[in-house]
Amino acid sequence: MSFRIRVLGLLMVVALAATAATAWLTLRQANRQVQETAAAGRQEVARITGGLRAYGFTHGTWEGLSPTVVELARDTGQRIRVATETDVLLADSDALAGRTPRAVSGQPAVLVDARPVLSVPEGKVPRMSLKRTAIAISDYRAAVAYAACLTRAGAEVSARPGATGVPRISTDRRPSQCREPSGTADPRTQQDLDALRPCESEQPIAGCLQRVFNERVGATAPPRLEIRLGFRNESPPTLATAPTVAVAVGVALAVILGALLLSRAVLHPVRAMTLAAKELGEGDLARRVPVSGRDEIAQLGGAFNRMADSLQAGEERQRRLTGDIAHELRTPLANLRGYLEALRDGVVEPTPELLASLHEEALLQQRVVDDLQDLALAEAGALTYHPVAVDLRDLLEAGRTAHRAQAQAAGVALELRAPGSVIVTADPDRLRQVVGNLVGNALRATAAGGTVTLALLPPGLAQGGPAVAEMEIRDTGRGISAEDLPHLFDRFWRADASRGRATGGSGLGLSIARQIVTDHGGTIEVRSEVGVGTTFRVSLPAAPDGVGGPGTARGPGTAEVSGASGAG
Repeated sequence: MSFRIRVLGLLMVVALAATAATAWLTLRQANRQVQETAAAGRQEVARITGGLRAYGFTHGTWEGLSPTVVELARDTGQRIRVATETDVLLADSDALAGRTPRAVSGQPAVLVDARPVLSVPEGKVPRMSLKRTAIAISDYRAAVAYAACLTRAGAEVSARPGATGVPRISTDRRPSQCREPSGTADPRTQQDLDALRPCESEQPIAGCLQRVFNERVGATAPPRLEIRLGFRNESPPTLATAPTVAVAVGVALAVILGALLLSRAVLHPVRAMTLAAKELGEGDLARRVPVSGRDEIAQLGGAFNRMADSLQAGEERQRRLTGDIAHELRTPLANLRGYLEALRDGVVEPTPELLASLHEEALLQQRVVDDLQDLALAEAGALTYHPVAVDLRDLLEAGRTAHRAQAQAAGVALELRAPGSVIVTADPDRLRQVVGNLVGNALRATAAGGTVTLALLPPGLAQGGPAVAEMEIRDTGRGISAEDLPHLFDRFWRADASRGRATGGSGLGLSIARQIVTDHGGTIEVRSEVGVGTTFRVSLPAAPDGVGGPGTARGPGTAEVSGASGAG
């Protein structure tokens, strides 16, 4: 997987995980706290309204409500403002606590109704129930007035609902202190009358009873209340921060861990390549870096190893070249030096034959030096070319003419097969050098009675490429073994190790020929079979409309030069 994709994927996973975890935690905390706040708010409202309703139910009036409001505000922590529906203020927890009353919140008021809920039988209502309901109304009027009276008198009042839901009022009076009433009483109201029967020491109750009698016919139920809770700009409940901080720390740790893993995955191979490059620069050309995977880091490591292989191979080639040059020049130069010293000392007579031999040896050394210079210039891209339109048929004809005498001396037939003209844009002198090297090698590799053929093939279309021209140099010589073919274009390599410069050339011809063909945008290939012969094929780009003559076909093709076995 690509390193860029791995980095992007890791960052996306971390970002998604962080976002999901934070959103989940925030939503969960918000929902839970909203639910808890709502439940607590409902419980507080229920407690406040229940306490106020119980006070009104018990006392029948809102007088003396302040202690109850203070107690509810202290227990619930709420600011409580109690007023009637006509906005008559009855109590305010802020004022009762000695504070300046704060502005009430914008929440709607909560209604508190102290009137009892009438208990009516389910189903069809009998007529007696109607009568009891009417009587209950009267009882409630009396009970409320009585409870209000007792409250104003400072008595301890308690109430419990009767059969119809009307409160039954009682005080802390001890029955042993009361006088028995004279006469009989209505059984329905006997208990109530006992409760209303004063004791001798409770004179304030007598006045209360008188007021009860006077107020029985008036509106006696306490007015409904409007309860305001809280105050304006009250701070809303905040979310718990500890879980959020824990998730944030966890996400941060995950990011740090991912960054450490990513940096390790990146920096470890980078440090290995840095160390290898340093050692490579210090001369350790065998240094390589381990490569695993297929991402960009692995590709970089592979490219580094290939560069190191190329540097090592180049260094080894340079060393071999230096050794080969020394080997090639040491023996002939030693021979020349020996003959010259012998001539100087008078040991050898300077005959024309000896001088001619020494001159030929000097020319051979000059040829080796010239070939080395040409090869160095070609590989450095500094070899000079003068491209013009060249007819390959004429080029092969010139090569056959130049080697005809050598072929006759060796007893080898030299043939030309070029039915038509093929034009390429190239340096004619350099191409003649290529053909000369290939034909010379073919003649040296072919025994007497054999044949060397210079062939120009009809051009054709290369697959998906431009038109190319083909030349082949074929021989019927001894051939080259398969294991020797990969070394054929190496410097100073010869297929026959026993052949020297006198019979096998300088050993640089094929290297120079391949470089010249490569510089012209072409290729050179070889096919060989031991005991059958060798064919060299050279491919060169054909010039536009560069095909002519009989028997030729227009179109793209591959120009190849085939040559003889052996390297020269």
